[in-house]
Amino acid sequence: MCVGMEHFTIATVAEKSPDFRRVLWTGEHTQLVIMTIPPGGEIGEEVHEGIDQILTFVSGTGEARVAGEKREVVQGDLVVVPAGTKHNFVNTGPNPLVLYTVYGPPEHADQAVHRTKEEADAAEAAGEDEPPTS
Repeated sequence: MCVGMEHFTIATVAEKSPDFRRVLWTGEHTQLVIMTIPPGGEIGEEVHEGIDQILTFVSGTGEARVAGEKREVVQGDLVVVPAGTKHNFVNTGPNPLVLYTVYGPPEHADQAVHRTKEEADAAEAAGEDEPPTS
């Protein structure tokens, strides 16, 4: 675990990442992850038991589907997904949907990089994307 200041120009870092999911930082109680969802792609419907998630959209257009509600998301929007809430985020535009998200507590393996949704799903299914335990 890193001790000291971590500093990111987050929109720039997120925009430069072609990866579906990249863990930037993992702490004891939270985790910072950037995501790039290709046109026509989605995160995939999921529920995080015991984990809150806050997503901030950097570029692109999409649709937030949270707890049965749908809403358009664009650059600058922030969506909160409380623990135990069914959610999905879908890219509805012609360009990548770029975002960063904070999980509390961590959801993914420290420093995990998944280039595609398929790679991310395979890592999760194989038990290779588990968050660090204390």
